[in-house]
Amino acid sequence: MRLHLREYGQPGARPPVILLHGLFGSAGNWHGIARRLEAEHHLLVPDLRNHGRSAHATAAGYEAMAADVVELLDQANLGPAAMVGHSMGGKVALWLALQWPERVERLAALDIAPVSYPHRFGDILSALEAVDLTSLTSRAQADATLATHLRNADLRAYLLQNLVLEQGSWRWRMSLANLREALPRLLDFPQTSAAQPFPGPALFLYGARSDYIQGRYLPAIRTLFPFARLRAVAGAGHWLYAEQPQTVARALQGFL
Repeated sequence: MRLHLREYGQPGARPPVILLHGLFGSAGNWHGIARRLEAEHHLLVPDLRNHGRSAHATAAGYEAMAADVVELLDQANLGPAAMVGHSMGGKVALWLALQWPERVERLAALDIAPVSYPHRFGDILSALEAVDLTSLTSRAQADATLATHLRNADLRAYLLQNLVLEQGSWRWRMSLANLREALPRLLDFPQTSAAQPFPGPALFLYGARSDYIQGRYLPAIRTLFPFARLRAVAGAGHWLYAEQPQTVARALQGFL
């Protein structure tokens, strides 16, 4: 699948850097970080399938999403790239590195591990589905509906970035139906052989106030990514690049 793409920085800079957003996100989530890195790097920031301006598809697991990114590299005629992904996008980067290690020069996973997580997003999907797009008159009305399900105003603002008015009709850019069907697979991580770990450098950057990286996940990280380094970002939860953008940008710059 050809992905909608934003580009920043210096074409020809090596390695090229691919930034991958999380569930319910889009390429725009990375804008602040990309602007901080563009002076020295060439950054490609796609909307993953079923998100943003990219096409929708019922195949919505990590195998398909990673294959889309490989296709992006082929279309751009790029050699090995640095993969940086947050949450779901981090799992895309991790899976791609395990399946196509020759395409990944190094990788950074933000607040995610190659493990199965408990069900976390059902309430968010239900809140999004509760918005009646046919009778919607404003973004504020959509926010009021979301607020009956989701108390976190920052989370609602993040989700509402996906709500667009086109030719007089409101719609979500992401495919809620495809994402709901795929959610069990997105919370999981595809089975892979521990005999084929990723041989390159890896950074697991995580929020100190988040529970997405726990001690019991370290064996999976060390087995599949034996050269991994782990670093906590103080004062940040799961959305660390939004909560501590300067710290995250500095950490990524040093790693790249």
